[in-house]
Amino acid sequence: MKNIKEFLIPFLGLKLGKHQFEYQIDESFFEYFEYDDFDSVNIKVYVVLEKKSTMLEFILKHEGTVNIPCDLTGELFNLPIQGSIKFIVQFGEAYNDDHEELLILPYKEHQVNISQYIYEMIVLSVPAKRICSEVQQYDRNTEILKKTEKISFKEQNIDNKDNKTDPRWDVLKRLLTD
Repeated sequence: MKNIKEFLIPFLGLKLGKHQFEYQIDESFFEYFEYDDFDSVNIKVYVVLEKKSTMLEFILKHEGTVNIPCDLTGELFNLPIQGSIKFIVQFGEAYNDDHEELLILPYKEHQVNISQYIYEMIVLSVPAKRICSEVQQYDRNTEILKKTEKISFKEQNIDNKDNKTDPRWDVLKRLLTD
């Protein structure tokens, strides 16, 4: 994976203690990861890096909106999202990112690429079921919802017509209940 220069944090020259970084995320960030589920993005990411003598601790938080289609209506809406993750960077012989909360960098490294962590944090904070606030508040004024109601009403009428049973079966059912 290529490094996105903006999200490379050089830690070699930093003093021990906490350091803060701030990023504004838009659609171009997700184009880099070839992720196109979001129509538009407006997210602020806050990063706190605590440098210790043998490791680095990262706390990433984000808040903002993503413009996505509603799962029920198909209309685009701005979904507010927020979330946070923590991870630790330790140093070892070889690069290893097998664990969710632990990143091992080779001793010779002098910077950390946090773009993958930001990407995963944002994508995982979007709920699996994306429903716009109009539907959540039972606002039935949108055209698509009205059409959906008409279709479901017609299906119910069809189902009621099919529920007529053969009179011979009714006689047999009475034998079971007697």
